[in-house]
Amino acid sequence: MKNLVLKPIKEINGSLTLPGSKSLSNRALLLAAIANGTTVLENILLGEDTTVMIRALRQLGIRIDEDGKDLSYKVYGIGKKFEVPSNRKFSLGNAGTAIRPLAAMLALVPSEFTVDGDKYMRERPISHLGDALESLGAKVSYLINEGYPPMRIVGGNIKGGNVSVQGSISSQYLSSLLMALPMAKNSSSVTVSEELVSKPYIDITLSLMRTFGVEILNESYQRFSIPGSQKYSSPERYLIEGDASSASYFFGAAAIKKGSVKVHGLGANSVQGDYKFLEVIEKMGAKVRRGEYWTEVAGSNLKGIDLDLNHIPDAAMTIATMALFAEGPTKIRNIGNWRVKETDRMHAMTEGLLALGAKVLSSEDSIFIDPPKSLNDAMIKTYGDHRVAMSFSLAALGNATVTIEDPDCTRKTFPGYFKALALLSK
Repeated sequence: MKNLVLKPIKEINGSLTLPGSKSLSNRALLLAAIANGTTVLENILLGEDTTVMIRALRQLGIRIDEDGKDLSYKVYGIGKKFEVPSNRKFSLGNAGTAIRPLAAMLALVPSEFTVDGDKYMRERPISHLGDALESLGAKVSYLINEGYPPMRIVGGNIKGGNVSVQGSISSQYLSSLLMALPMAKNSSSVTVSEELVSKPYIDITLSLMRTFGVEILNESYQRFSIPGSQKYSSPERYLIEGDASSASYFFGAAAIKKGSVKVHGLGANSVQGDYKFLEVIEKMGAKVRRGEYWTEVAGSNLKGIDLDLNHIPDAAMTIATMALFAEGPTKIRNIGNWRVKETDRMHAMTEGLLALGAKVLSSEDSIFIDPPKSLNDAMIKTYGDHRVAMSFSLAALGNATVTIEDPDCTRKTFPGYFKALALLSK
């Protein structure tokens, strides 16, 4: 579908169960593949990012059986580093949660590999991970643009050691090293230079590593000590909780429209950082109820906020659209890594908010939004970014008609998003 026209939505009410978390799904798939034993992964996300991860793991010789009825996948782990496959060229779309950790895992394997993505991935930097892998003994080169995919990796020489990784661009570089280095022969330490962004995603990584039997020492997110020669072991079954980033759109919709939305499969004990989105919308005026396996949001009059949302950069995009409906301006700070996500999200969000009639000021790492009295009809350019499309769908909760360009880009993490939104809408 080229464009989707969203007419003004009058009401939002209901309940739904969300697909599994993208971040949990791809990490769990990777660790299950190298773990000793067979793992059944339940409620796995069926989206583009997990599709490319599963394809890559099968390319590496991993047997993965799927049960489409209950969204479970059985992964037959090999209990060691990957073997050298016959096809050593990997195409990983725009999946940062696939290309970066796989690059680190492949750097442990004695062979030469090419790792590439789509046109959007080729605009996303990977040099900080490449530099770290080189300092540990791998050989890394870039085939088109220096510091960007496609990259060539000559692996097999990483034995462990001390390494520094840049933390202010993406936490995925650090997560990739943390998952790979326990399999090196010797112990390692990873020091984070500059402020680490998205710390909750590191918590997800560490939680899953513990689930698969590997422990490392986290020294205040500044240094990580990693014993070598460790083996991952299967937990046998692992239930992937609903995606908290995807939930933010429905929670945001309820808050905007003074409706009520209950999400099942995502509760108060969530391991996902984006669950803290709820604390932000409570500050804006929303009412939140949290159960062990569910969360419910009811709307109220929203107020503008001024907050550092570095810990929830994806869900911060939902806040930016909610700002259109708040009383007073909103400023979201410390979100410079928006610029190196699936697209330049700072540009995309600024452009869309301006088109809808807001006054917007953006800097290198912040955005200021002064809401209009009423919204303009607008065409939203998504730049192929699923979160831009889903965030701006909330603009249809106002008085305007909103046209979403390339709505199918949501298949990356939530192929049925617009159907789910329609089921809750009147």
